[in-house]
Amino acid sequence: MFFDILTLFPEMFGDVFASSIIRRAVDKGIVSINLRDIRDYTFDKHRTADDYPYGGDAGMLMKPEPLARAIGAAREAFREHGPQVVFLTPAGELLTHEIVESFSREKALVLICGHYKGVDQRVRDRYVDREISLGDFVLSGGEVPAMALVDAVVRLIPGVLGNRDSAEKDSLFNGLLEPPQYTRPEIFEDMKVPEILLSGNHAAIRQWQRERSIEITKSRRPDLWRKYCDAGRELDNP
Repeated sequence: MFFDILTLFPEMFGDVFASSIIRRAVDKGIVSINLRDIRDYTFDKHRTADDYPYGGDAGMLMKPEPLARAIGAAREAFREHGPQVVFLTPAGELLTHEIVESFSREKALVLICGHYKGVDQRVRDRYVDREISLGDFVLSGGEVPAMALVDAVVRLIPGVLGNRDSAEKDSLFNGLLEPPQYTRPEIFEDMKVPEILLSGNHAAIRQWQRERSIEITKSRRPDLWRKYCDAGRELDNP
């Protein structure tokens, strides 16, 4: 899978993409990540990528011309894969596991990292296929959301994780939050691992984990629980 990330600050991604699962995915040749500096597509010697917004609002706005040129270059580079162009913005649809799964089946994604007050609306109208938000809060730019999106997508691509079960037991994979997890030692500061997890009875352990997942989801994320029930997944656990 190919990622082409359009940003004013490519240096922000170095340590994140050079570590852990993403690094291993790149080393295996499963994933390719290109960082495209939007300033390389500016027209003037000062590499100007922003300007004052019309209407008198405070702050600066990313100019349409450099960004459009950068998007065009990314699309051309991965033309055979039909890349989706994704703009990271608080005004986008909330990122969910379902969206991450759908992205993991794409061959290429072009991710636009906004900055300042965002980007000229005309770029969004003409060039962007989808707008995605991490949540109802504002960050300084789209770089951190792009990192989060790449991380979430990469771990679902076949061959990235050594054990597919590791992903399938994560929170949200089946619509529920994950149950409590424990490791050695068996006793830590007078707190003992639940006996059921030491029993060796795998059917009983799975049932216990499912019950804990349901309890946690209902108490912490009633919105997810309603969605889970609406999908007909849990009709016998009131």
